[in-house]
Amino acid sequence: MTDFIEKKSEQIKATGFVFIKNLFLLFLVIACLYFAKEFLMPLAIGGVVATLFLPFCKWMEEKRIFRGAAVFICVFVLLLFITGIGALLGWQISELANDISIIKERAIQASVKIQEYIFSHFGITIEKQSQLIKTHQPSVSGIIPIMAGSFASLVTNFSLTIIYIFGLLYYRDHIKSFLFKLSPPNKINEMKIVINSVTKVSQQYLVGLSKMIFILWIMYGIGFSIIGIENALFFAILCGLLEIVPYIGNITGTLITVLVAAVQGASPPMIFGILGTYGFVQLFQGWVLEPLILGSQVKINPLFTIISLVIGQLIWGIPGIFLAIPLIAMFKIVCDNIDSLKPYGFLIGEIRTAKKESTIIKKIKNWFKMKIVKNIASI
Repeated sequence: MTDFIEKKSEQIKATGFVFIKNLFLLFLVIACLYFAKEFLMPLAIGGVVATLFLPFCKWMEEKRIFRGAAVFICVFVLLLFITGIGALLGWQISELANDISIIKERAIQASVKIQEYIFSHFGITIEKQSQLIKTHQPSVSGIIPIMAGSFASLVTNFSLTIIYIFGLLYYRDHIKSFLFKLSPPNKINEMKIVINSVTKVSQQYLVGLSKMIFILWIMYGIGFSIIGIENALFFAILCGLLEIVPYIGNITGTLITVLVAAVQGASPPMIFGILGTYGFVQLFQGWVLEPLILGSQVKINPLFTIISLVIGQLIWGIPGIFLAIPLIAMFKIVCDNIDSLKPYGFLIGEIRTAKKESTIIKKIKNWFKMKIVKNIASI
């Protein structure tokens, strides 16, 4: 009996030691990510985006296009896409700028009403409020250097990201061979599975997210246009792009739309129409779009999705929010294939209700297929 208790205590101690060691390694990794973010952030973005263009690059190489030319075409397509999105946003922002004087005037009126409300309810005079605002308002001379530094950093990181995308696509076989050389001979097959799974989950997430954003642009654009919002296309694009940030982005986009519409003089029915559009789109997205488009490619439960977003923002800021979901999904794949890390993969994974979800998804898919077949037959 004594020997049994001693063995159990030793097992508990060993388990606790392994847990503490893994936790220490996790904090060490987070610290490295934070202090090396200037180097790792563009490299991580380049790696994630490179996986998106990998099938296209392979397809061109199968058509006997030299790898250098195929990679160059991939980078050119990416730059063309970014330019298109930027031109579309610039056009809509220029349309919004035409009404900037009206928006500014109404914003001043709204601020005056708020100041009067504060004075009547809290007894703080308007002069005191103005003095407090001026005290905490940053000076123009202090903002300009910050903006210049941010712009220079943005250009540098963007250029590095493009270079990394080109290099990772061009030298992908060399990098893969390096990873195989690091693995023991009996673990090479497992390494192949991990590499293929990591690449696949990143591709599926980015492609699915792109489809989702495009459909949301259409839905928000139609809804906001029916309501009669000024610059409806701009706010539709904004709400769709903010879908990159799960749970938080769509709420932020809708709040911005409501605030700008209110400043522009929107009536209460229009405000409720915006909220109703948001509710309908989110309901349709959650029950139809996500099961059909995204499915279960990123098998992370909502709690750790939010935790990963918070940690990503703390470490790398806005780019960290964009990278949080694909990186945590890749981390889960690694955990699922390493025995000592499997409990952590289980912890951050979704709750297994695959049978119920698959039945719902099949019913939705069959319903859409029947509708499509009927429409084609009627034509």
